[in-house]
Amino acid sequence: MSKINKIHHVAIVVESIEDSLSIWESLGLEIKSIHDVPEQESQVAFLSVGDSEIELVEPTNDSSGIARYLVKHGPGLHHICIEIEDIKTTLANLQEQGFRLINTEPQTGKDGSKYAFIHPESTNGVLVELYEIPS
Repeated sequence: MSKINKIHHVAIVVESIEDSLSIWESLGLEIKSIHDVPEQESQVAFLSVGDSEIELVEPTNDSSGIARYLVKHGPGLHHICIEIEDIKTTLANLQEQGFRLINTEPQTGKDGSKYAFIHPESTNGVLVELYEIPS
């Protein structure tokens, strides 16, 4: 198994990032960045919390996976993201152990980061994202 560095972020699905920001800013958190994630059909805002972040996720259309999640579950916790050293090795090890993976191969973000999701059926009902930052 690959080295785990930290909880990278906790993602919260929201109906509107703009409306939700006031809640988090009232708690003293500051916006680090807001950007579109076209491949996930969403917009995200990151707020710094020490060495980790809170990610607010807003769907950009009514047919995206995030939009369907929001209709089914309402706003709230979506996933926990764990930053790791070697995502390919971790995915292979998890597959060998019988974990159900949403992504058997890592996806690559615009910044070169690699990510993959573990299905909640394998993690006590929690969607877990594995995240590798490029060296």
